[in-house]
Amino acid sequence: MSDTHKNLVAGRWLDGVSLTENRNPSDVSDLIGLYASGSAEDVHRAAEAAADAQRSFYAKGPQARADLLDRIAAGIEAKVEPLAHMLAREEGKILSEARAETIRASQIFRFFAGEALRLSGESVASVRAGVDVDIRREPLGVVGLITPWNFPIAIPAWKIAPALAYGNAVILKPADLTPGTAHLLAEIIVEAGCPAGLFNLVMGPGSRIGPAMLSNPLVQAVSFTGSVPTGRGIARSAAESLKKVQLEMGGKNPMVVMDDADIDLAVAACLNGAFFSTGQRCTASSRLIVQERIHDRFVEALSKAALGLKVGPALAADSQMGPVASASQLDHNLAYVALAREEGCEVLGGERIDELPQGHFQKPAIFVGATNDMRVSREEIFGPCASVIKVGDFEEAVAVANDTEFGLSSGICTGSLKYAREFQRRSTAGMVMVNLPTAGVDYHVPFGGRKGSSHGPREQGRYAAEFYTTVKTSYVFAG
Repeated sequence: MSDTHKNLVAGRWLDGVSLTENRNPSDVSDLIGLYASGSAEDVHRAAEAAADAQRSFYAKGPQARADLLDRIAAGIEAKVEPLAHMLAREEGKILSEARAETIRASQIFRFFAGEALRLSGESVASVRAGVDVDIRREPLGVVGLITPWNFPIAIPAWKIAPALAYGNAVILKPADLTPGTAHLLAEIIVEAGCPAGLFNLVMGPGSRIGPAMLSNPLVQAVSFTGSVPTGRGIARSAAESLKKVQLEMGGKNPMVVMDDADIDLAVAACLNGAFFSTGQRCTASSRLIVQERIHDRFVEALSKAALGLKVGPALAADSQMGPVASASQLDHNLAYVALAREEGCEVLGGERIDELPQGHFQKPAIFVGATNDMRVSREEIFGPCASVIKVGDFEEAVAVANDTEFGLSSGICTGSLKYAREFQRRSTAGMVMVNLPTAGVDYHVPFGGRKGSSHGPREQGRYAAEFYTTVKTSYVFAG
């Protein structure tokens, strides 16, 4: 009988209404465990406990919050290997990437331990004599956090850590596909001495847990990372009750390669951005916009590098790219590979790997001869697939890069300071990379995009305070 793992509600580990299987995408015969699927009632009980715990926790002051986050960071650091193995086993990220993500989670908690002590306010002179004006930030109360499967410890960390740092209580709903890593993180948070009810883990389908969060009057805000349709649905529901929302959604990120670029550097940046983490990143370089003079040489070098990647089980030492996270995601990817051919692209790679029938494996796919109006160049695929779009000059490259409903990350590879500065200025993305992959960000600076990619305040760094706190202005007449 496989291990069963319960939800954490009001400081107690509780059964759900059913159990969900968690299987290894590298080997679907490997049943990792059975995880509780919670109910709307679990969310409501968690919200009540969270509201009570939040008031007393916040009253203890910022040092108590900083100390708790420091202990959580230390707990993650002490368990990097089991966390990384769980992450690789359930999500399919190769072990080196899983280990790096786990270490990043500890760094995030450590950073926000410091931020708990640095939250500042203002004292402003009033326009009226004898009146003092004080401006401060206070916690929202209870926040609901809904996280995706592709970064099952880093994204929960960058939502949980600021929520607690600024004095809030948390209800976390992790992705159904990757509950194991979130459950281990929840155990670490409990072991760190988190007060009962302050942090709650409610696993289960988003169709049940999400509406319960959105309908509960004690939940003051919801932070979501996931698909565009789900994010838009959350925004509509939140508008009914005027809840604060933060949405991180899709991307169709451009990487421009100018003819003055260092080809080796450009290929390395595009290889990383498009295919590392099996392309399952919202910041992935899914549109490679290449100036025509170097187009053929770039495609030859990129295809050699991409198709030479060793695709294999996530825990295998020699694997350079792991499996696709699920059977449905693999079918989704392969449908886009077929669509690319129908739309007139030459497809390099992209096939299901039949030699590894126990898992969901696919070769990297490069769509040569793509245009920006093709569906494969406009719709987010969320897999190891990249369109190569040929352009004539810098002006056309910028126009194509910006011609998308998304605006998360963008990049340019160039040896020209002029092109680099101009692209930074004109790119309609929230994050711009120069001679770097579009994926890969620091934890102490803001993360987020524009247009259909993001809605609400930025995540990470000091900008996280914009979402997890509210501003109070006080007037005092001194007489």
